[in-house]
Amino acid sequence: MLRSRRSPAQNEDTVTPVHPAPAVTVALAGAGHIAAVHALAASELGLRVTHVASRTTARAAELATELGARTCALTQLPAGAGLVVVATPPPWHAAPAMAALQGGATVLVEKPFTATLADADRLVDAEAAGARVLYGENLLHAPVFATAAAHIGTLGALHHLEARLLMPRPDWGETVTGRWGGGALFDVGSHPLGLVLAAVGPHDPPVSVSARLQRRPGDRVDDHGEAEVTFASGVRATVVASWRHETRVRDLQAASATGVVRAELLPDRSLEVDGARVGLPEVPADPTHVRLQEFGFLAQLGAAAVLAGDTGPAAAGPARKVRPGAAFGRQVLEVLCAAYASAGAGGAVVPLPFTGDRRRTPLEHWHGG
Repeated sequence: MLRSRRSPAQNEDTVTPVHPAPAVTVALAGAGHIAAVHALAASELGLRVTHVASRTTARAAELATELGARTCALTQLPAGAGLVVVATPPPWHAAPAMAALQGGATVLVEKPFTATLADADRLVDAEAAGARVLYGENLLHAPVFATAAAHIGTLGALHHLEARLLMPRPDWGETVTGRWGGGALFDVGSHPLGLVLAAVGPHDPPVSVSARLQRRPGDRVDDHGEAEVTFASGVRATVVASWRHETRVRDLQAASATGVVRAELLPDRSLEVDGARVGLPEVPADPTHVRLQEFGFLAQLGAAAVLAGDTGPAAAGPARKVRPGAAFGRQVLEVLCAAYASAGAGGAVVPLPFTGDRRRTPLEHWHGG
């Protein structure tokens, strides 16, 4: 059951505002697990969810009833809402997002951004024309990452950068069937890839990637992937994504000639700089609130709602800090498509920007789907 909870106090490590105007209303595209997480975040922030749309009518009705909201078709979005969260499977991200944008709403699109670069291009074009599109990488808003990124920025030239997300094999949705467009590296690998891209920063673009993928006998999708991304400065980052672990591990580490930073979100929550623990905000007692705050969902949705409710000059101020926007989401997908193409070529280095067929999914770049 989704219940309203107290609104948290802002802490110094939160990088984005979480105090949107309550008048901003929210619509959800999708009615699965991650849509429910966003609904909980909306409740914490005092935002009303007015509509739920889904490919599955029964699931939309169930979540809408729980939220006191109405159902609508995906094509009817934004249904009057100022902020639309798109949390359908990746192949069904672009259409409801475009419908909501054309209706004047701000749109937060969950990761992976889309299943093809052609769909991502449509959203980037809309953003360039003035639409407000945000990429839903919640970990970029997590207090641990925000603090770690600040320390990484002081290290100078990096000689080591690695991010991992390891977890058990998923048992939800269609992630293991291939219908989403990829396997572990696509689905959960977008998290660590987003972290390394953000840690390096926009002024040092990725220039190539090589990757190797593994899958279980009989599977169509990868369940373990490792990619090495090379940046213009020469920095090389390793991204590891796996469905082969009994427990969940999310971590990031960076090193240079002057220092080492290690951040861990799971199974522990910690940050070390040169081997010394760095203090972090206290973990809330409510386990649901822990996930919402410590994994960045509260800050992410709050910042998106601030942007949705801001129509004046201030929209270029604090609210604009919430980006990544559509261009960043496409960059993550572009690296992933190139990584799958690399795996299909035996781990060969694939240059970036990627020049492959923009209508193909990452899985199709690997072995034709």
